[in-house]
Amino acid sequence: TKVNDGDDVEEEEAEADVKEEAGKADAADVKDEQDNAEEEFDAAEVNDGNDDDDKLKKRRQLLEEDSRQYPMEKLCYLLVLWIGLALIIFLKGGKGVDSIVGITCKSPWYGILIAFQFLWTFGFATIFGLTLVKKNKEKVECNYPFHANDVLWDGSKLRFYAMFTFMAGVVAGLIGIGGGMVLGPLMLIMGIHPRVSSATTATMIVLTSSSVAVMFVTSGLVPWEYAVYFFCICLSGAYIGKKYIDGYVKKSGMASILIGILATIIGVATIGCFVIVLLNLSKANWCFDGFKPFCV
Repeated sequence: TKVNDGDDVEEEEAEADVKEEAGKADAADVKDEQDNAEEEFDAAEVNDGNDDDDKLKKRRQLLEEDSRQYPMEKLCYLLVLWIGLALIIFLKGGKGVDSIVGITCKSPWYGILIAFQFLWTFGFATIFGLTLVKKNKEKVECNYPFHANDVLWDGSKLRFYAMFTFMAGVVAGLIGIGGGMVLGPLMLIMGIHPRVSSATTATMIVLTSSSVAVMFVTSGLVPWEYAVYFFCICLSGAYIGKKYIDGYVKKSGMASILIGILATIIGVATIGCFVIVLLNLSKANWCFDGFKPFCV
């Protein structure tokens, strides 16, 4: 019995030594964390100390503006842009819908409205582009804490993006893809976060697709049965993608899933377009009929 008691005492002493060492290690880890936190706090204080009151006030103002989920003034600008485009389209009219002021495609006002439509959209793009560059300059001056995927906008990047955006608009008007297939990869190349890229293209598609849809309606080219059917299918897909796929991306942090889905859609759509073109040309004995007259 005495031998067993001696063994128990030795085991208890060994356990006590292990607990003591573990406690020291935990205390050391806690101390290191506290030191790191103090260093970060001191660095923040030094950074704030180097900034004057005007810079601090401006930085806080910019942070508050960027943290808003629904910037109402920007949403109002988008609404004004869309209403202006729709109004111009209905003023022009087309085969599907007559002009509300009696303008025909042979009237000189038809060309004037087309030019004004371009100036309307180009004017909005110019104003917002210059505002974006100016705001980025203000952020740099006040030591704004940029995200690693933020784009530092300047004149060269603005022109580069505007050129590809214009090409996306041309493609959207021709085949009605909304421009997302062009701008999505472009924004990924520029280093924009995939979730930000998806949200930006989705917002842009609301304007481009809806305005192009109005133009097709006024031109009398819309088969309503197809439009309603594919609208319901597309709406269901958007709901599933937003709720489940985006939810999984948020939980897992695997933004590469969005890139893979986008690349797959673009690849399949591109191959499908070429196949359809070749099939149609084959049915027409490889004969291209040319373009239709402007006013027909």
